[in-house]
Amino acid sequence: MMDSYEVAKKLEQTAMIMELKGENPFKIRAYKNGAQALQQLEQDFSTLVKEETLTQVKGIGKGLATDILQWVHEGHSQYYIELMKEFPDTIFELFEVPQLGPKKLKVLHDELGVSSLIELEYACVENKLVDLKGFGRKTQDKLLHGIEFLKKNKGRFLYADVIDIVEDLVQQLSEWDIVERVSLAGSLRRKKEIVKDADIVCASETPDEVMNRFVHLDSVGNILSQGSTKSSVIWSNGLQIDLRVVSIHDFPYTLHHFTGSREHNTILRSMAKRKGLKINEYGIYRGEEKIVCTNESQFFETFSLSYIEPELREGQNEIELAGQNKLPTLISEEDIQGFFHMHSTYSDGKHSLEEMIQESLRKGMKYVGVSEHSQTAFYSRGLKDEQIQKQHREIDELQEKYPDIRIFKGIESDILSDGRLDYSDAVLESFDFVIASVHSNFQMSEEDMTQRCIQALKNPYCTMLGHPTGRLLLGRDGFKIHVPSILEVAVGEGKVIELNANPHRLDLDWRWLPMLQKLGGKVSINPDAHSLEGISDIRFGINVARKGMLGAKDVLNTQSLKDIEKFLGV
Repeated sequence: MMDSYEVAKKLEQTAMIMELKGENPFKIRAYKNGAQALQQLEQDFSTLVKEETLTQVKGIGKGLATDILQWVHEGHSQYYIELMKEFPDTIFELFEVPQLGPKKLKVLHDELGVSSLIELEYACVENKLVDLKGFGRKTQDKLLHGIEFLKKNKGRFLYADVIDIVEDLVQQLSEWDIVERVSLAGSLRRKKEIVKDADIVCASETPDEVMNRFVHLDSVGNILSQGSTKSSVIWSNGLQIDLRVVSIHDFPYTLHHFTGSREHNTILRSMAKRKGLKINEYGIYRGEEKIVCTNESQFFETFSLSYIEPELREGQNEIELAGQNKLPTLISEEDIQGFFHMHSTYSDGKHSLEEMIQESLRKGMKYVGVSEHSQTAFYSRGLKDEQIQKQHREIDELQEKYPDIRIFKGIESDILSDGRLDYSDAVLESFDFVIASVHSNFQMSEEDMTQRCIQALKNPYCTMLGHPTGRLLLGRDGFKIHVPSILEVAVGEGKVIELNANPHRLDLDWRWLPMLQKLGGKVSINPDAHSLEGISDIRFGINVARKGMLGAKDVLNTQSLKDIEKFLGV
């Protein structure tokens, strides 16, 4: 049975959705008053429910009492269910954002489809609020600030939001004279796209001194525990960080164990058992004898395995391949020659086209593909025909000014509900490449969405499929789509699958990449940059490609400019 506080929360949420839908203000007030009455209740709630005397409580009328009884007895309210039909539960996250009232929230939901904190953050990062009625850049910046505040209190983090902080901490620890070795471990070392905490392993002869210095660092917000082998703190950004200190002799074993994953370790323990060995976080043993390893390479050699990169340790088939010496040489940042997805102030980007080109040059790119939003994406200032012509003229001018980088003319064309792209063939023909992406009607059935994207892939002007599942990490699941069918058609049509490196997307998911590789397909690792800083996001896409066991040959934008020009036919 729900208690009075749980029911009060549901009444508050009901009032929130009523405000969002523009319901009768008197009824909204009744629900708010009812919630407050339950929170301040002096009588025994269970007795009031049992005797059905809730109307004796000031602020609770007959209709509200009926609603409360439904919550208590059935765990839901029919009225609440009706209200929530068009909203996911994540909508309530948005009511916590400072300076975002119901009226503004309604505009965001109706115009941009925003229904979660991550979706709002993504819309702000892409500058979609700048030209939205009732908003503007100042409001957008304030909302971003409020989002950052809220994210500190959430239990899950995007890899991109915490990796720099934790790597800086590891670097700081490495500079202590009492620390012999130190390394990142856990899901961050494996470069998982979402993490719950951070693990660090270090070697020292004075563990108590290390721990004492660690828990008293300036950025520690709260000390959860302190011991000589493990200490846990909450960092100033809300992330839990666990530090383990062992002897230098135990370091390789402990590092491997706490890097994980659990599935990887389980498979390896089974292999060890078959070989008459035993593994734990302190060593590899044959009977009572400890087998000496000074690093992880020697650790794997003990089992006749080639070294397994941390990104691959997910309990897939990495151990089997390592035993056959068939692990691929994984793609690295140095392999990237260019990319095909960025936005400028022509659509919803933060910086001018020239500034984006200059930054790409600074990062050593040999080519770059400009791909603004298309005309259907009005909320992102998508380009009409005359704006396309204007941009193409500017690209021609910039090409003369910056001969050391090839600038390809592209577009991110919306895939309409029937699978058509949102420009005529004549306009599409004017581009060097076309990224076809879904930005609307996410609620289609799997069959319809799959056919929608297949139709787009079969369009002769489509070069690649952008962010293929439409997911926003920690914000929304991807739309329903049969990924194997999409990959098969893409490869059959000679089209590329985008690996969108924006840390909110990282789409296509790394778990699908071995299938694409087996089919003979390629990805293009694109930053989907909306700012100068966004170009650097390509590194997060490289992480995903590595987790999917991709090498340079599996990635389109590792190819030379000459090969890319041949591929694009320009």
